[in-house]
Amino acid sequence: MSVKRYEMNPVVRRATRVRSRVKASGRLRLSVFRSARHIYAQVIDDAAGKTLVAASSLDADIKGNGNCATAGKVGKLLAERAKKAGIKEVAFDRGSFPYHGRVKALAEGAREAGLKF
Repeated sequence: MSVKRYEMNPVVRRATRVRSRVKASGRLRLSVFRSARHIYAQVIDDAAGKTLVAASSLDADIKGNGNCATAGKVGKLLAERAKKAGIKEVAFDRGSFPYHGRVKALAEGAREAGLKF
């Protein structure tokens, strides 16, 4: 009996559910990853399978820890880089992370800088 990947773990199942809804929108995807110390974000073109723009709390422009203030800076930096690349609208992919705290701060920072989702 084969068990599908999304049936095994509730975290994987949640991430798969969120990602399938985001991919169905047909827009570029702003994917967020949150570790214990840092936060990472990237804009992905799923049709081409390429990352177009990326930013993280490890960037020299930010160089901070992974708190909410730093997450907001990461969102602003990502939105500025996306604007330079000609990206105006994306779909927000939070993965398996709940929309609060650092993930929410990153999203609000990107919105403040002019990225629409």
